Amino acid sequence: MKTYLVGGAVRDQLLGINVIERDWVVVGATVKEMLDQEFQQVGKDFPVFLHPTTKEEHALARTERKDGRGHTGFQIYASPEVTLDQDLTRRDLTINAIAKDESGRLIDPCNGLADINNRILRHISPAFTEDPLRVLRVARFHAKLLHLGFTIAPETLALMKDISHSCELTELSPERIWQEFRKGLNETSPQAFIKTLYQCDALEQLLPELNRCFHNSDNMLDVSSNVGKRTLAALEYAAQQNHSGEVRWAIVLHAIDSNSRPKNIIAKVLQNKNNEDNAVKAISKRLRVPNDYGDLAGLVAYYIEFAIQAKSAKPDIIISLLDACDAWRRPERFGDFLRTCEALISTSPERSHQNLGSIAFLRMAFELCNGIDAKEFVAAGIRGEAIGASVRNARKVCVAELKNQF
Repeated sequence: MKTYLVGGAVRDQLLGINVIERDWVVVGATVKEMLDQEFQQVGKDFPVFLHPTTKEEHALARTERKDGRGHTGFQIYASPEVTLDQDLTRRDLTINAIAKDESGRLIDPCNGLADINNRILRHISPAFTEDPLRVLRVARFHAKLLHLGFTIAPETLALMKDISHSCELTELSPERIWQEFRKGLNETSPQAFIKTLYQCDALEQLLPELNRCFHNSDNMLDVSSNVGKRTLAALEYAAQQNHSGEVRWAIVLHAIDSNSRPKNIIAKVLQNKNNEDNAVKAISKRLRVPNDYGDLAGLVAYYIEFAIQAKSAKPDIIISLLDACDAWRRPERFGDFLRTCEALISTSPERSHQNLGSIAFLRMAFELCNGIDAKEFVAAGIRGEAIGASVRNARKVCVAELKNQF
């Protein structure tokens, strides 16, 4: 029985990237031998074990054969006879098919070292097309490694298109699709994740709402602006600012529901339609998106144009926006709302200074209004519904005074 460090841990060591997880492959062992050494079996489809001390995953060397559709349509064969080379060559990319033995010697049957040196993401064999999940994984690796100069080999991108056109991406579970989106958007270059999916026609299958508007132009920033370019640029900005995954997802969906946005920012009443059914909520339901991601995306998609031009609105409407965003109870989410707006504004140099002023205004307005305490009015003898009305009036006065300073 021999144990080898494999996959991403070896790849990241060679690239000088901090290794977060280490995975191992065990050659020449049986399930019984692993259990006898007090490994804990956790794999359902094939034998995977947790080390009794480190809890790191150890998988028996295996091969696989396609016998169905989708990511799970494989017949797995794991036995002591399966060699390390056989296990490595079933993997997706050459750079993920390098192993290291206990002496530090590298085993590289697929020339992954050469592709690491040449900064290329390349598939190992035509069997790449058998697993549709690999489209999302390659897009994610591109987002992870773009800053190091990695590109996708043209022949690999062609196979990714073949998978997209086969419609097998729709066989993936919503949970798995969302997991890859979440990981890809949290990588160093999230814009590469979305751009890659678009280039290989996978976005049309996975997020058709964004795909349809990718080349549309609108006047969201008071200038003619391309949705696709704006989305990619804002994702790059968000990564540079180390913004949260929720912010990055909201950027992706910001233009999905543009027809439902408030159009008259100086209206006397700010309509709150964010609780109604809309495209963002449909996407969240379809992909099983967590509420914190979906809620922020809904706020941004509906209220972003108002936020960008908030300095022109009346104080009462500003308070209505803060109410609609539930800023008083969820200040961190409101902060993410403003950070998302800033990221999108940063893509329009022509109006960025003026529009960023509105975001700064909203941030300061919230801080001032949030400092108004209802206890002060209770102490003054005000009771019942009059307390809320008094708080709101006080907040309006704060906003009015602030507008005079801007």
